[in-house]
Amino acid sequence: MRMINRLMRKGHISTFILLFILCTASFLNQQTNDLPQGIVNALKEGNSSLLSQYFNTSLELVLPAAQDDIYSKQQAELIVRDFFTKYVPISFVVIHQGGPVESPYAIGTLTTKSGSYRVTVYIKLRDNKPFINQLRFEQENAD
Repeated sequence: MRMINRLMRKGHISTFILLFILCTASFLNQQTNDLPQGIVNALKEGNSSLLSQYFNTSLELVLPAAQDDIYSKQQAELIVRDFFTKYVPISFVVIHQGGPVESPYAIGTLTTKSGSYRVTVYIKLRDNKPFINQLRFEQENAD
């Protein structure tokens, strides 16, 4: 605050304005840990092809009644396609997002014609691009 007052007294208003603009621009340009809209749309639509565009070269995949394992991008896309065929999505809603900017996660509810699933997506940034490192579908209210 003292620095601002000194700048204002010495007639350095333009310096103060420039400093303010730079700080504001820096704040606005910070990355967020929000789930990319493409992933949200792919889950809503049950579009495994679109979703696989965000898959890392290999990822951990967890699905009901399936072997939890690490799969290649191509294998995971086929497995998720099969899941979406059996459990046709109606909607997907993000419930919670968090984690550090470089490895965020999101939790949501996928409503299908056959029931609801808790979906957890773990992301890793590589070259400032989001890639799904782990994808979990867990049936809600499963006994």
